[in-house]
Amino acid sequence: MRKHLVEFNRVHRSLLSNDLGAVAGLMFDIGTERYPFITQSGTPLDWASDLQQSHLESTAAAKARQCAAENDHSHTQVQGWLRDLGFALGYKVWIAINDKSRPYGDGKLADGCLAQLPSAIRASAACDTVSLIDVLWIDGATEKIDMAFEVEHSTSIYSGIVRMLDLALGIPEHDGSTFFLVAPDARENDVRAQFARPAFSRVSELDVRYIGYGELAKHREAITRFGNGSKAILAISKALTT
Repeated sequence: MRKHLVEFNRVHRSLLSNDLGAVAGLMFDIGTERYPFITQSGTPLDWASDLQQSHLESTAAAKARQCAAENDHSHTQVQGWLRDLGFALGYKVWIAINDKSRPYGDGKLADGCLAQLPSAIRASAACDTVSLIDVLWIDGATEKIDMAFEVEHSTSIYSGIVRMLDLALGIPEHDGSTFFLVAPDARENDVRAQFARPAFSRVSELDVRYIGYGELAKHREAITRFGNGSKAILAISKALTT
């Protein structure tokens, strides 16, 4: 508004003042309806309607900016949370091969993580797909994947489900793994809708669960300090299959 008033004052400076005092007084008189504001077509301007529309557009724009800001950093940030939780709970951690060099904190996302997957997985035909799963928690003694996490903050949930299926069906010795889709709270219904598709009927055979960003953010520090194995993660998740 100020930008337009400054421009209005510049154009009509011969009739107004240099310090915006006169135009400010004019706006006050119009706002208090002392003078009606007439458009070029000769009809009164509907201030109330325009103001309401401006508020709606401003609110929508603010929400869009907030959503965009969250999406810009959430995927890597959530991967980092899961990485650190895995360390705290005593697991070896794998970060998706295409995300290893992403900046996180004072270093890289893959700092302290496995440089390669266990030999049994590397020997599998599903290795290339499994290596793209966002975060894997691996038992150091058995080299078995205990938990697999796909972070789906804005992208299609389809690809994450396919990678989990490849892990479960392509490497049978890992059939006891627990699979998690981690997504913004608002996407829970989207996640459930995808799991209901006939194309993913085999998913019902897996132990797949959902974790919302909100629950993870709220409890991650307590889990890091007091968590016991996988129980704490299971406690903040919801079943997606029966």
